[in-house]
Amino acid sequence: MIHLLRDRLSAILFMITLCWSNSGVAQDRVLVFAAASTREAVEAVLEMSRRDHGIGATASFASSAVLARQIESGAPADLYISANVKWMDRIEAAGLLDPESRRNLIGNGLVMVAPRGRSPLPTETALTAGSPILEWLAGGRLAIGEPNSVPAGIYARQSLAALGLWEAVKGHLAPSGDVRAAMALVERDAVPLGIVYSTDAKASRKVDVVAQIPRASHAPIRYPIALTQKGAKSPQAIALMRLFLSPEGQASFTSRGFIAID
Repeated sequence: MIHLLRDRLSAILFMITLCWSNSGVAQDRVLVFAAASTREAVEAVLEMSRRDHGIGATASFASSAVLARQIESGAPADLYISANVKWMDRIEAAGLLDPESRRNLIGNGLVMVAPRGRSPLPTETALTAGSPILEWLAGGRLAIGEPNSVPAGIYARQSLAALGLWEAVKGHLAPSGDVRAAMALVERDAVPLGIVYSTDAKASRKVDVVAQIPRASHAPIRYPIALTQKGAKSPQAIALMRLFLSPEGQASFTSRGFIAID
């Protein structure tokens, strides 16, 4: 059922994108496909591009998996920003990227969050192998991105497995289609806890960080960026990618809690 709903959502988003691309507005705008967790930073860069460089651009935000499938289906993206390397690798292997343009844009971390003022933990701590996560959940569920496809969910599963907690908690999950949807469950107090990117927690006024997720417990969180084959033919898309990688573009991310990559 989850896969069916995901495929239907992918098809709907694809049709919306096609309609957008056929409009008069789309012809002179760069289309950026970006992981949901980058929304505020990407929108800041796009505003900068319009204000300071005269580059018109629009972004479509969703799970990296959904966006990758859209590109595979022919969606007219010019730039793709993924929340992990797996989906960028898949698009590159399909010959849909300009491989020479690919770079690591930024990094991130994971945290455990609870609804604001409703933490089941006595104090902020670090998630460890001995953490009584089921006790903290108290019969509720843990919100994470879908652990087989959504990057934040993949990283969360890696961490829980590395800490020996996955087997205990895997039957108590509330998986979501992207990390922002997982955080929304926490914000609405629909679940007692969630695992999201540290930048998502920083962007929300409705959650508290209650536990840090050790970086060593999961693969490094990297956000690669690349031009698609279509974007590689667009001077505006090329200029926009340079802006993302510039000090000004990077500052739009690091000021929101993302981690600079050397």
